[in-house]
Amino acid sequence: HICTCSSFETLLQNPTSHSQIKMKLCVLLTLGTLIVLANGMPPINRDFNTHCRCLQFESRMIPPQSLKSIKLVPEGPHCTETEVIASLTSGADVCLNPSSPWVKKLVQFVLEKQLQKKKAAAPVNQA
Repeated sequence: HICTCSSFETLLQNPTSHSQIKMKLCVLLTLGTLIVLANGMPPINRDFNTHCRCLQFESRMIPPQSLKSIKLVPEGPHCTETEVIASLTSGADVCLNPSSPWVKKLVQFVLEKQLQKKKAAAPVNQA
């Protein structure tokens, strides 16, 4: 179907056709914008998180025998706070309040143990 000038003028004079064209253009512009925005976004996968993982914190002290491991997630572009995530022996992950005194002691203990392991693994210089 070839569009001539006279058929184009008729199309513009017909109000229903004109509103349909506007609607189609609006849909196309919206889709085009979404495609451009989606292509510019960084990939999101398991290792890349775009927000804080901890939305709620456990305030009660957790018994040491219930702790399986502690994960420290430093602040960064994904979150402005350091996050402390405890994996429990039950299999659950719990966010701990990093400003709580007992969590501060726990983090200090974990960091000291990691430092000791690094020192023990470092080769000893012999003279």
